[in-house]
Amino acid sequence: MQLTYYPDTDSLYIDLSHRPSVESREISEGVVLDYDASGHVVGIDIDRACRVTEVGGIGQRFQPKEHQVLVLG
Repeated sequence: MQLTYYPDTDSLYIDLSHRPSVESREISEGVVLDYDASGHVVGIDIDRACRVTEVGGIGQRFQPKEHQVLVLG
């Protein structure tokens, strides 16, 4: 899993798989799921990440000039 935070747009992308996305669906305001060709979720895009997540201080932990990538697992 890889997390990428984009401070200029305050968006967080959670990459769940290396498979390419072929479809995206907004499941609630500002939350988009990306699906592969088999219909499996491969990524999650969260707009206004600092306001809608409980990841406490994500904008303070990630303050690069362009974007920050965090690889988990």
